[in-house]
Amino acid sequence: MAMYTWWLLLSLLLSAGCFAQDSKQPSRIIALAPHIVENLYAIGAGDKIVGTVEYADYPEAANRIPRIGGYHGIQLEKVLALAPDLVIVWKNGNKEADIEKLKSLGIPIAYSVSKDIRRVPTELIKLGELTGHKAQAEQLANKFNQRYQQIIKQFQGKASLDVFYQLWPSPLMTTNGKTWIHQTLNMCGVRNVFAEAATEYPQISLENVIAKHPQVIIIPNEKAAKQPQQVQWQKWTEIPAVKHGQYIEVDADLLHRFSTRMLEGVQDMCDKLHASRKYYGKRL
Repeated sequence: MAMYTWWLLLSLLLSAGCFAQDSKQPSRIIALAPHIVENLYAIGAGDKIVGTVEYADYPEAANRIPRIGGYHGIQLEKVLALAPDLVIVWKNGNKEADIEKLKSLGIPIAYSVSKDIRRVPTELIKLGELTGHKAQAEQLANKFNQRYQQIIKQFQGKASLDVFYQLWPSPLMTTNGKTWIHQTLNMCGVRNVFAEAATEYPQISLENVIAKHPQVIIIPNEKAAKQPQQVQWQKWTEIPAVKHGQYIEVDADLLHRFSTRMLEGVQDMCDKLHASRKYYGKRL
């Protein structure tokens, strides 16, 4: 499984965005998640990043930042060699043991906690306060809020659809109603057929999907060194989405990262779902 999606799956029981604050603005930041890197660049603080992790690949400049680890853990000797004055970690996305080691070394820590799309602006503003880019962060936060409301307004009250979000194909996994992916589906005005699942990212069977009769199957495109075995959906024509060829591909880098670009992915998904909505509407 692509490591960034593993980080998504492990970010359970998270609360609203929250950062520790320090009176002194940092000049050498290590960012331990791709979305943190994206957001720092978005507010104009990307030049302060001296180290990051695997899959931090946006914007293009991020690819030149030294790597100090990834999902499997961080290399403390590399962290120390970079002499950071702040490390921003992904709460429950990075390993707790690594975080504790950083604390024991006296390295200042700030936290990014991702759960609710509506808290992206709060995270941006906190980053702005930390780095001295508050004005730019507030401007970006306002734009995010405006676009969020525009998407809600665009698709509210539309005819709903029963949708299956294929988070991962092998093992087959999806998302329940307590995740930000579910929030994006709500923004599009559709029903997540596994909203009532007991866990946030449940592993399911093909039989479970067949029983739910989804009208649309959403398939995120993941960047992975080794691509997983894909589900051969065409064999299961008893599923309405298969019978009518209603598959939607979306960009996982947009939808699975708690960044300013998330709404680009949401808009794309909502537009594609609306095309499916019109398809079924013509058949009634």
